[in-house]
Amino acid sequence: MERGNTEGPDTGSQLANGPTLAATKARSAELFGVLRSPQTGDAARATARDELVHLHLPLVEHCARRFRNRGEPPEDLVQVGTIGLIKSIDRFDEERGVEFSTYATPTIIGEIKRYFRDKGWAIRVPRRLQELRLQITSSTAELTQSLGRSPTPSELAERVGCSVEEIIEGLESGNAYATLSLDAGDSSEDGAASMLEALGSDDESFENIEIRESLKPLLDQLDPREKKILLLRFFKNMTQSQIAAEIGVSQMHVSRLLTRTLEHLRTSLADHG
Repeated sequence: MERGNTEGPDTGSQLANGPTLAATKARSAELFGVLRSPQTGDAARATARDELVHLHLPLVEHCARRFRNRGEPPEDLVQVGTIGLIKSIDRFDEERGVEFSTYATPTIIGEIKRYFRDKGWAIRVPRRLQELRLQITSSTAELTQSLGRSPTPSELAERVGCSVEEIIEGLESGNAYATLSLDAGDSSEDGAASMLEALGSDDESFENIEIRESLKPLLDQLDPREKKILLLRFFKNMTQSQIAAEIGVSQMHVSRLLTRTLEHLRTSLADHG
């Protein structure tokens, strides 16, 4: 497969087990000649089109890998990208002097992104930005073929009829196709903690601060024996029988003292509240 100047990685490496890059390029040109020839019959044209799809399928797989780990099976993304490949084959004009892979890549990627848009966005994006992204994808394919290179944001803005800032906003909206889970951590063994672990949480004890602060002066007003009973019961978790043995009174008497003391505290809290 021919290599365009916008693809990044050498797409020829994808054909390591198949034809050489030169052979693929030559075969592609031959098939496009058959496809565009007015003397070609319908059956031969369909065969040439199918072979072009098969010949350039590694480019689709290369584009689909850019969207891995977004929750969709790779096979589905390849199928969707193949739709973009077929559209590119049908629209491609070899006389413009642009390599087919350079022309087809934006269309394939645009088709995959449209699939994510139609399936649902991870973050709700305004319809205006969704439609702008479609315009950017279409204009990118057209300008790439006419210019022989990837268009600049200013060239896209002129073609779409908006500002450069809006073009950048439309491109960046693609980040909303997928989000990272708060509990997703680094996959490395010594990776950083997840974002969820770095977030604060409500301390349940905060709810009791006001009550504790209100009780302090009330507790100071109790006599020593009442304070000791409360301490043993609620801070040392002793039973009424254990408390009775500790202070030398009956369990019944401990029960009455606890009831009276707690009722006094409740009434005092209500009065102060």
